[in-house]
Amino acid sequence: MEITQQCVVALTWTLKDTLGETLDVLDEPVEFLLGGHDLLPKIEAALQGHARGAKLHLQIEPEDAFGDFDENLLFLEPRALFPVDLEEGLTIEGTALPGGTHPDAPRNVLYTITEIYPEHVVLDGNHPLSGIALRLHLTVESVREATEDEVGQGSCGAGFFKIEVGHNHELADPDRTLH
Repeated sequence: MEITQQCVVALTWTLKDTLGETLDVLDEPVEFLLGGHDLLPKIEAALQGHARGAKLHLQIEPEDAFGDFDENLLFLEPRALFPVDLEEGLTIEGTALPGGTHPDAPRNVLYTITEIYPEHVVLDGNHPLSGIALRLHLTVESVREATEDEVGQGSCGAGFFKIEVGHNHELADPDRTLH
């Protein structure tokens, strides 16, 4: 079966940055819905017309992946606003930021705690892969027609390239979300 919109592809891949550092390896096939919200548009476009067994090598620039790094999404917040057991690398939904944080901090973003100082915490609302060109080496393991449920949901549920923040999915910017 040839890959078209509204079909499901099972993929394996290796994701690297342009320096060759491996960022993610998907050894076991995972299903994604084309024409939904599972994959980046550049990946979907590249898959069109291929079939089971196809091997693709893509370079995806930041503007076609997770955007450029935005300094306006960095916030220095008082340490006292956060729990004592806070650790670097933890993520916090913008909707769950404690009261007293910067009023301009968007609430529809997922923040990563990047640094903890005695008096301050650094919140980064950028996607971890923002500003990075990606090299994706993928293999199409299988192709099938999508079910009505999958088409209706716009997803096979893998969510590898999308993060939905909070319960109000209308707030989540679909072009700025992944993994």
